[in-house]
Amino acid sequence: MRRIVLPVLLTSILFGSTAPVAAGDQQWTRFRGPNGCGIGQASHIPETWTESDYNWRIQLPGKGFSSPVIWDDRLYVTSTIEESATFIVFCLNTTDGSVRWKRQFQAKPHPKYKANCDACATPAVDAERLYVVWATPDEHVVCALDQRDGTEIWQRDLGPFVAEDGFGPSPVLVGDVVVLSNDQDPGGTSTIVALDRKTGQTRWQVDRESKKATFSTPCLFEPEGGKPQVIVLSCAHGVTSLDPVSGAVNWALDDVFELRTTGSPLVASGMIFASNGGGTSGKYLVAVKPGIPEQGVAPEVLYRIDQAAPYVITPVAKWPLVFIWSDRGIVTCIDGPSGRIHWRERVGDKYLGSPIRIDDRIFCMANSGEMVVLAATDEFRVLARIDLGEPSHSTPSVSDGVMYLRTYSHVMSLGGSVTSACSSPPPLGSVSPERRQWTSRRDGRSTCAESHPCGR
Repeated sequence: MRRIVLPVLLTSILFGSTAPVAAGDQQWTRFRGPNGCGIGQASHIPETWTESDYNWRIQLPGKGFSSPVIWDDRLYVTSTIEESATFIVFCLNTTDGSVRWKRQFQAKPHPKYKANCDACATPAVDAERLYVVWATPDEHVVCALDQRDGTEIWQRDLGPFVAEDGFGPSPVLVGDVVVLSNDQDPGGTSTIVALDRKTGQTRWQVDRESKKATFSTPCLFEPEGGKPQVIVLSCAHGVTSLDPVSGAVNWALDDVFELRTTGSPLVASGMIFASNGGGTSGKYLVAVKPGIPEQGVAPEVLYRIDQAAPYVITPVAKWPLVFIWSDRGIVTCIDGPSGRIHWRERVGDKYLGSPIRIDDRIFCMANSGEMVVLAATDEFRVLARIDLGEPSHSTPSVSDGVMYLRTYSHVMSLGGSVTSACSSPPPLGSVSPERRQWTSRRDGRSTCAESHPCGR
């Protein structure tokens, strides 16, 4: 099942700088932020707002369902002009939304599910490079761009991508590799691939059975006293743990899913939450105790939630509470350790974007373009409903106390605070001992504030 392409590197080298960035930190480097947990820190987001409250709101050509990623004072987002299959990457100033640079790539028009588009996968970013990915029936392209000016550093074509609904999984960064989920429909060649961040060369590749294409994005599980594990989902292989150094399979719950995995796994307090489904609704969600091979701990399904399970949407936690938001607008709050239901309520509308949590509030954008804000408590409360002015299939992003919202063709900046002033932003990729953060203000000026840990 496993094929090692290049010699294995020492774990100590690979993981010299892999501690997840705190949710309140200035870098939002992947889909749903640090490790895909969907938790941000921003103390000055209003409970409700109107268009006049945005720091800025800009329009992009075409449309996109990807979410923004942020490094320092730069925001990266993708868009597509579907008619011509033109894929566009933008770098925006977080201060005012102005375009620093953009790159265009040409693909081939192809059929896909009506609720999908070519700009669906969210990029990943580090101190030097931006990693973008798109796929068609003819190619599965991964491209690394210099985040300063958009210069192409390397590009890889992983081959055809066979999936009747199109493409969706986002890249993630683990140590010095880019990990990509590549599970396809029957007739395709399914793999999990790790590419060298600097060169794009294949570090390792895991061959997989092609049963149903997955659209979920991997995450990292770091057990106390154990080695880091990459967690990937698929219909064929269930919940799988891979060694991020070699690609070796640590453990797998192969028969845990019946249908397609589209939502991404959530790791919270040593547990994994993952779901499957089909059509427009979820089948069920499972809560998994991960295996820890070096400690002799085997993986185990602790419980499952059958009613109002999510299909596309990833849950969010405020431990011990876990909030499960279904695609059909039913939200369930459970006790994470036991699965006991605190409440289950219908908030209405339909959803493809996932919720995020900021302090005691949960934010989720409906397909119609309505932002729904709930209290992150064991009592159901709707705090606000805000019309964003345009439909959305995206997930909010948070950086430096600012929340960024993406609708079909717009990006908006909301919130931000000032605790100290600086004359200019820090150099790109620099990290001071205080982890100073750069925030945007409605007057367009840059200010900085020290970060605070999220307390997880």
